[in-house]
Amino acid sequence: MSFLPGWHVLRWTLRSATCTVLSRRQNIPQQPVMSTCRLYCSTDRRTNQPSLSPKQLQPGRDLSLQALLDMGFTDAQADQILEQANRSRGSKIENAASMLMTLFVLGLNTSSVVKVLQKCPEVMYVNGTHLQQRIDNLRRLGLLEGSLQRVVSHYPPILTLPLKRVNMVARFFREKCAFTVQQVTEILRDSPAVLQTDLGQLEYKFQYAYFRIGVRQPEMVKSKLFRVTLDEVRCRHSFLERRGLYQTPDKKGQTCIINPKLNDFLNVPEETFLNDIAKATQEEFEVFQKLMAKEWQEEDDEQERDTGADSDDDDDDEEEEEEEDLKSGYSKRK
Repeated sequence: MSFLPGWHVLRWTLRSATCTVLSRRQNIPQQPVMSTCRLYCSTDRRTNQPSLSPKQLQPGRDLSLQALLDMGFTDAQADQILEQANRSRGSKIENAASMLMTLFVLGLNTSSVVKVLQKCPEVMYVNGTHLQQRIDNLRRLGLLEGSLQRVVSHYPPILTLPLKRVNMVARFFREKCAFTVQQVTEILRDSPAVLQTDLGQLEYKFQYAYFRIGVRQPEMVKSKLFRVTLDEVRCRHSFLERRGLYQTPDKKGQTCIINPKLNDFLNVPEETFLNDIAKATQEEFEVFQKLMAKEWQEEDDEQERDTGADSDDDDDDEEEEEEEDLKSGYSKRK
């Protein structure tokens, strides 16, 4: 049995390994050139979250089909965005790319971004810098990661509101309604539409719940009071009250009956409210709603008449004052 020198064994081993590697590489199919077009904007298949390169982050880039594809949108999603843009303000939209990048940085994936633009097309025309400022302001108000993304996805118009409006509503809840900072955060998280609601209506709803229903701030937040319309609040409460199932607490917070919790009769479907709380039929509640609507309309008409009479009295007073001024001026000239 003959033995090979050491260097022959080493050369033979290296040559065999090289041949094996080359043979394996020959069996690997070549990747098409177009597969590298999204190399710098790849998409995670689990989250559909694009990984953006500095090229896509350029704020001045125009909105185009290729730009949207580079961002990670599918062909159908890109066509949908462009169609919406053309239908609204033409094919060229300034700062649209920076707006999309801001939404990506927020943590929204391409599907969520498309849904946001479907619900609120006005978001497309918000400058990326202004959009980021509004997002940062919502974080300062307590909407942190997770809650912030859910609020934006559920109620995209929140991104179109100026900082002054958002901060004014938050300050209103703290100063006028005595909610804590944490309670204000919960209201904005559960009922973001309050940011576009008239402050007078919000104040009336709060006072109605506080004085007429007799509940305090923690229960208002728990029941998501500001998600329900004022008419619905008054109607359900008045229906229970006139059926003897609810009583306004006295100054000490005491009642002769056990009132149902606000969350139990307000934050439930109508069927549950009627069957479990009011113990009434659908027909009875519908008749009551019609009577209440008529009663409220009469109250509004009477209030308008009183307002008109007050304005007429003010006009008469002003005319009398003008006549007196004219007479006094005439007397002085004499």
